[in-house]
Amino acid sequence: MPARRSTVTELREAIAAIPDPEVPVVTIEDLGILRDVAADEDTGHVVVTITPTYSGCPAMAAISDYVAYIAARHGWQARIDTVLEPAWTTDWLSEKGREALRRFGIAPPRRREGGVAVPLGRHTVACPRCGSTDTEELAHFGSTACKAMRRCRVCREPFDEFKEL
Repeated sequence: MPARRSTVTELREAIAAIPDPEVPVVTIEDLGILRDVAADEDTGHVVVTITPTYSGCPAMAAISDYVAYIAARHGWQARIDTVLEPAWTTDWLSEKGREALRRFGIAPPRRREGGVAVPLGRHTVACPRCGSTDTEELAHFGSTACKAMRRCRVCREPFDEFKEL
């Protein structure tokens, strides 16, 4: 237990900075997984609300454990609530998170216009390395269920695409 309990602001910043276990270049805040941090300074209890990128996401257990660990390190007792409604969408990714994915070599999902739930048919994916849109899908499921494996036809490099949801 720390010598003093951190402020709610310090706690929220520490929780927001937790890296995603599957894509550690983005935080749970950048992904939009972190929904709320509600703390009661009198009791030292905090309720952290998170939403998985998809139901059954195996990273959620690790994220919940890490949130509880960070809260305890800051002198707080945490309860982690996982909410499924509204369902997570790639529109919740921050611009900072999208750029971090791109720099890491993962094509970020595009922002959807007009609330279209799921794009029908083929869509254009730019290569995160050279920027070409002449790319092809090699496998619908990549290293994780939320990514597809693609290849650029120009620079010939393979890359992950963070799927649009």
